[in-house]
Amino acid sequence: VQLVESGGGSVQSGGSLRLSCVASGNAYSIDPMGWYRQAPGKERELVATITSSFATNYADSVKGRFTISRDNAKNTVYLQMNSLKSEDTAVYFCNAKITVAIIEGYSYLEEWGRGTLVTVSA
Repeated sequence: VQLVESGGGSVQSGGSLRLSCVASGNAYSIDPMGWYRQAPGKERELVATITSSFATNYADSVKGRFTISRDNAKNTVYLQMNSLKSEDTAVYFCNAKITVAIIEGYSYLEEWGRGTLVTVSA
């Protein structure tokens, strides 16, 4: 399974962006899916996750500003980012926990996208 992100870019503080991530390939399940980010000089951190039953989890720093959603039929996860701040500047990575059916049963994998840059200027 491959994850491909899109939707990054540059925006002024207070603006909005919408990220998308499409998972392609064969999998028994792709659950959960989520977004992480890594700012320059900092470690990668959780932004938000969503399960196939649409249960969500957010980092405190983005609650009330970001909304994660998914389309199970399209194996796509979205991140709507509103009221962006300069501290949201980072490379945003899509993440997915994947279950693959094999002869012996199931294999569990974790995949990452290549990342998309979000730059918020003051």
